[in-house]
Amino acid sequence: MDLSDLLLPELVAVDVSAATRKAAFTQIGALAAPALPLDARVIADALAAREKLGSTAFGGGVAIPHARLPGLDRIVAGAIRLTHPIDFGAVDDVPVDLLLILFSPPNAGGDHLKALARVSRRLRDRGFVAKLRGAGSRDAIWALLTSDETRDAA
Repeated sequence: MDLSDLLLPELVAVDVSAATRKAAFTQIGALAAPALPLDARVIADALAAREKLGSTAFGGGVAIPHARLPGLDRIVAGAIRLTHPIDFGAVDDVPVDLLLILFSPPNAGGDHLKALARVSRRLRDRGFVAKLRGAGSRDAIWALLTSDETRDAA
């Protein structure tokens, strides 16, 4: 389940420091702004607004923050590994250290939901998540997320 059609190399980062969800969204905004190109505050605010609807924590220390952003012409994804896990309001109460981010155009509709489903299927594989946590660099995370190796996520 290769994510290379969504993943932007500029949106892959390791050892990102954030003490709260808001700080994480600010960091994501700063990282994503040059690549999208959109204002960092607009990106962070869109992520925070979506999070107010309910936690995007997936469980097991993983979250999938996502937002629809005006000005995008396609769905893009990124991956962030935090230096220290933070409270994300997860149902399982496990602090989050892995963030897979999705940004979609406002009119993406069903494609946005399909992209979320693809990412969440990939993250159901605990062995795969462990590999993401153990990856020593952003290049290693990129390689894991863009491999075309099929996995049984059940």
